Amino acid sequence: TEDGTCVRDYIHVQDLARGHVAALRKLQSSCNLVTYNLGTGTGHSVHEVVAAFELATNQDLPRTIGARRAGDVPRSYTDPSLAERELGWRAELTIEDICRDAWRWQAENPAGYP
Repeated sequence: TEDGTCVRDYIHVQDLARGHVAALRKLQSSCNLVTYNLGTGTGHSVHEVVAAFELATNQDLPRTIGARRAGDVPRSYTDPSLAERELGWRAELTIEDICRDAWRWQAENPAGYP
């Protein structure tokens, strides 16, 4: 990859929930079972995710660079075009939104889920 770290497709939980609702609505109107890929269709490297968290938290995060794990594929991301076409759904929130909302939730819930 460009920066040497794995690239993955990260999706905001709100986008994922909207996608599930869209799929359930489609299922109500059809007996056909279809598999939809829910994702952004693009990937972000580990370094990009760390940078987004640094922006969200307004602090530098310590990094330890290690060797790639055996079996890790360099890139993995979805093709959400079928969900876009058939469900009218697409991910709308960015990696920055994901990091900001995850950080805010953790700050408001330091003990985790009640």
